[in-house]
Amino acid sequence: MKETREALPDLAAMAAYGARVAARLRAGDVVALSGGLGAGKTTLARAILASLGHAGEVPSPTFTIIETYDSPNLRLPVVHADFYRLDHPSELLEIGLDDYREGAALLAEWPDHAGGFAHEAGCLEITLQPAGESGEGGRIAIARGAADWVGRMP
Repeated sequence: MKETREALPDLAAMAAYGARVAARLRAGDVVALSGGLGAGKTTLARAILASLGHAGEVPSPTFTIIETYDSPNLRLPVVHADFYRLDHPSELLEIGLDDYREGAALLAEWPDHAGGFAHEAGCLEITLQPAGESGEGGRIAIARGAADWVGRMP
């Protein structure tokens, strides 16, 4: 598994990073977004969706758990999920996540609450961490790509 690190000092850097992820994203991929509360997971998901062609609002899926984006303007359909509220990965069956993922890319916030996706060949794990002790120095994105991401890491 290949690992890269990138400093994201501000929102413009986060948007540019999201654009690079979006440019390499394919149907069936999972972008697993980890980090503490307020780390920027939803901000990065919004940047990816905007770069794929979504021009509308991107609400946080914290309460709905799953939001789908499949307008004709998008380069590919995307499922944006926030698994923070799941108590156990078995709840994914009740939600029907596999049905939503058919032919789409998945942006997964709090992937550990869903049992993780690192076992999937198309998984790109991105952990967002504060760049400084106070968090005022922006973020650092630590990306780990599974087999299908070799040669297309952001």
